[in-house]
Amino acid sequence: EVQLVESGGDLVQPGGSLRLTCAASGLTFSYYGMSWVRQDAGKGLEWVSGITGGSGRTGYADSVKGRFTIFRDNAKNTLYLEMNSLKSEDTAVYYCAKGPLGDWWPSSTDFDSRGQGTQVTVSS
Repeated sequence: EVQLVESGGDLVQPGGSLRLTCAASGLTFSYYGMSWVRQDAGKGLEWVSGITGGSGRTGYADSVKGRFTIFRDNAKNTLYLEMNSLKSEDTAVYYCAKGPLGDWWPSSTDFDSRGQGTQVTVSS
C-alpha cells in the first residue's frame, strides 16, 4: 500500500520560508513522477510543482516559479518543496501526490495517491 506523509507546514510571515517534506513508502519511489498540489478553503485543488522519476525534470506553476523549488532524495524515498518569499496567497493545505507514470508528473486531477496534507499559513 502506498503511503505519503507530509510534514513541515507552519504559520509564517509574508516573505518567510518553509520546507515541506513528503515521506513515501510502499512503492518504488525513484520511478514515479510526483507533484505538490494545494487547496485553500473553498477552492479546488491547484497544481504547484512536479518532478519526474528518473531524470528528475521539474515544472512549476506560474504563481510559484522562481520562489519554490521541488526536489527529491530517492535514497530516502522523500520529496521536498522549498518555499521562499512566501505570500498570503500561498496559504493552503499542501499535498504530496503520486502519478501513475515515471516520465511525467501528475496534475491536480490525475494523481493516484495523495497524502493527508500539511497546513501552510502565511500571515503577519
